[in-house]
Amino acid sequence: MQRSTIVLATAVAVGLAAWLLLPLRGHEAAAQPGPYLVNAVNLDIVPADFDKFIEAAKENGAASTKDPGCREFNILVADNDPHHVFFFEVYDNAAALEAHRATDHFKKYIATTKDMVAKREVRQFSSVAMNLAGM
Repeated sequence: MQRSTIVLATAVAVGLAAWLLLPLRGHEAAAQPGPYLVNAVNLDIVPADFDKFIEAAKENGAASTKDPGCREFNILVADNDPHHVFFFEVYDNAAALEAHRATDHFKKYIATTKDMVAKREVRQFSSVAMNLAGM
């Protein structure tokens, strides 16, 4: 009797672990519909202002993901240049990007960081395929 209880408990534990480790259905890899507008921003930041810049960028990025039509707002730093920042932003369309630029949080970010940016290059792209794996 004790052996069957142990076997049953082990089977339940293994089943529960397998269920918990399976990816959620919403996070399975899949090509996303589109096309989306991708706003790619390359920035060289004044080294003395880098930490303050990143703080302002994170605040703006977090608020931006709540904007209607904003799908992603990613902030990256180059491995070979610790003061080079890249924003990868994904919007439903150009109107969503323009609406983002009209928000108070974006205006605050621009006003706060205007003297922290040594160089800015902005390019827009239309998506062909946006593939997202589970995160």
